[in-house]
Amino acid sequence: MTTTGNSLAGEGMYSQLIEDEGSYDEFNSRPDVGLGAHPVSPVRMIPRPSGPGPYRFAIICLAVLCGILLISIIAVTAHYKSKPQGGGETASEIHKQTQDANVSALTSSISKLQQEKIQLQKEKDELKAKLAAAMITKAPEVIKPTMNVEPAQIVCPTDWHLFSNSCYFISRNTRDWPDSQSFCQKQGAHLAIIHTPEEQTFLWNLLPRGHWNAYWFGITDEHTEDQWKWVDGTPLVGGFWEVGEPNNHIDEDCGYIVKTRVLERVAIRSWYDAPCSMYWPFICEKEMGAGASNAAPH
Repeated sequence: MTTTGNSLAGEGMYSQLIEDEGSYDEFNSRPDVGLGAHPVSPVRMIPRPSGPGPYRFAIICLAVLCGILLISIIAVTAHYKSKPQGGGETASEIHKQTQDANVSALTSSISKLQQEKIQLQKEKDELKAKLAAAMITKAPEVIKPTMNVEPAQIVCPTDWHLFSNSCYFISRNTRDWPDSQSFCQKQGAHLAIIHTPEEQTFLWNLLPRGHWNAYWFGITDEHTEDQWKWVDGTPLVGGFWEVGEPNNHIDEDCGYIVKTRVLERVAIRSWYDAPCSMYWPFICEKEMGAGASNAAPH
């Protein structure tokens, strides 16, 4: 045992000497090492570990995160660019508000003009009525003949109504315009001839209100369109037409009065024209004088 151990120790020392000798020879053989210089130990290269290792895995993860962040930035930028700018929306809203304001102002102006037109038409009708009354006063030959009979002595037939020197009958039955005139003539009368606002208002007040209560009276332009004449042949002066009438909408050649439930409708604007073949009630007028018949119509 001892011999073997000594032998092994000797072999180790021998090996060490050989390595030292090799180092010494190598040292002496190097020209860059002078006498007395200390030898520099050779640099040992540490071998690189095989495989990716933990650092390479961390780099890969960081690259993936950077790619995800870049994609997110691109997506947010594209979304922002696709949205309309806040200034554009504000300008559009301001433009729309301006248009709405202009439309409202225009609508208000149109409504005001329409109201002014209606008011002017009313004033025109009133002036026409006053002019008609003045012309009748200045032209007595146009006025229906008056009788030299005191008004207190005039007695109208049953169901007839007295105004000035005439009696008026409001029918309850309907006829066309020619038959209405024939009926009145059989009673010694004719379809009513209306010259003054007072006479028009008197007859208007006798009529009942209804959905569309219409009554023939004695005016027509059947011979010449727009040349209205009374049944006694005298031409119409003025008149009490509704706004827009007469319009000859469907060959309308005869005149009638309308009184409806609409309270805004007034007496001096209640005339319309209609086809003479329509069936309406009618108003007869009889000039009264000495010896006039008081027989009631049948």
